[in-house]
Amino acid sequence: MLPLSGGNLDLQRSVKAGTALNTRLDHRNPLVFDTHELGRRPGAMQRLSREIAAPADFGLVGVIGVPEGAPVKLSIRLESVMEGVLVTGTARASAVGECVRCLESVERELKADFQEMFSYPDADDRGRSKAEPADDAEDDEDTLYLEDGLFDLEPVLRDVVVLALPMQPVCREDCLGLCPDCGLSLNEDPDHHHDAVDIRWAALQGLVTDQGVEKDNMSGTASDGVQGAAEKQEK
Repeated sequence: MLPLSGGNLDLQRSVKAGTALNTRLDHRNPLVFDTHELGRRPGAMQRLSREIAAPADFGLVGVIGVPEGAPVKLSIRLESVMEGVLVTGTARASAVGECVRCLESVERELKADFQEMFSYPDADDRGRSKAEPADDAEDDEDTLYLEDGLFDLEPVLRDVVVLALPMQPVCREDCLGLCPDCGLSLNEDPDHHHDAVDIRWAALQGLVTDQGVEKDNMSGTASDGVQGAAEKQEK
């Protein structure tokens, strides 16, 4: 591996900070927020409210989530600190899914709180002491950066929404589910059941049934013979 020169190091930091040419944030995206008005003076604060349309796959895919295009209400507080902008807020929406027991539709009101730090691209160099290592890859992977004063809230929202949703949604806590034999909803007929047959006796039960039929046939044949003999005697 080639050693990093000053230019290469700057390029690497730029890529980690999300400032590569092909990954510029679009200020027209409703989940991209501008912090220029907030400024960089520590202690400055700004409150924002915004309603956005839910992006695709917003939740637990195939289980429960906010339908694409459904309204998501955001209440956000931006705070300027030395390292960057601290974003605290709440997202509210209606999530739709399927009961894991009876497969009926489930709707839940979702409230997800979040707090995330978006660092200035130059915050590492300004805030790092000389005793600390200059390159900590693990910390860099977990750090979210501002890009030209903008930040994208979508990755943060996706994480908190998943954590706020039930992994196994149910239509009600005492849902009885479906009959394992015929699929009937037990919520509609709680007394529904099927007579259970022990598979260990199933073969014997069939044998008994066959013997009963054979005995009935033999009895029928004997009865026919006695009746025929009686008719002959009368003649």
